[in-house]
Amino acid sequence: MSTVFSLYIPGTSGIHRCDARIKLLLLCFLSIALFLVKTWWGIGLGALVIAALILVARLPLLRFVKMSLPLLVLLVFIWICNAFTFDITQVSHAADGFAGFMAGWEPIALWGTFGFNPQGCMIGLTYAARVFLILLATYVVSFTTTAEALTHAFSSLFSGLRRFVSVDNIALILALALRFIPMMASEATQIRQAQKTRGARFEEGGLLTRVLSWRVVLVPLVVGMFRRAGNLGQAMDARCYGAKKRTSLYGKSLSFPQIIFLGFSLLCCVLFVLFL
Repeated sequence: MSTVFSLYIPGTSGIHRCDARIKLLLLCFLSIALFLVKTWWGIGLGALVIAALILVARLPLLRFVKMSLPLLVLLVFIWICNAFTFDITQVSHAADGFAGFMAGWEPIALWGTFGFNPQGCMIGLTYAARVFLILLATYVVSFTTTAEALTHAFSSLFSGLRRFVSVDNIALILALALRFIPMMASEATQIRQAQKTRGARFEEGGLLTRVLSWRVVLVPLVVGMFRRAGNLGQAMDARCYGAKKRTSLYGKSLSFPQIIFLGFSLLCCVLFVLFL
């Protein structure tokens, strides 16, 4: 499958062959554990686990770097919101396991009551690290699982809710989102290169000028996405989507060894949270 339509990277590793439902459940377990750990040791162990998964799956590191760069703005924003405060007199001095060597430091006034919070700086780093690690884990799942497998995994995991909601439609929406995100990234790159050849300058001027220069990319990008969505809707209508109950070639239930593996993984995550 083309990378324009999917994040999937073909491979033969055990992670590639693993059932998509197991990968999604493990991603949920790991994400919850990363947000519940109380020390840097826990964050570090989580990073080692994700690094091991990347090595086992033999995924290209450059792909992770390219996909993660747009998130740096969000990570910096998370850090700034915690590292700086508008009223240093209201800063809590309660001990925190993530404060590290800055645990005893006093807030530093920069302008009036606005200042730098050393403990918040370290805590902000932990929030950014958690979000970044969860992003990497999500990429591992996306890079080793086809969009079709993810769709059927969502549909299977939430099959018990069919009585209340249309699980198949929700799974289809998730699959289309997985397809459209890399498609938008690829098309944005193509439009940007085309605009540069027409004389557009994205690296010149101040911050506001650079931001405004992207309107020549965003406008055709949004128009193109609406056009693609319309074409997709017509294609679905032509194939009579929704006219009758959908069938699937994918298995309906997990095997006993798979259930045992999930139980063991959940136990490891619980121990991970309790002792780290």
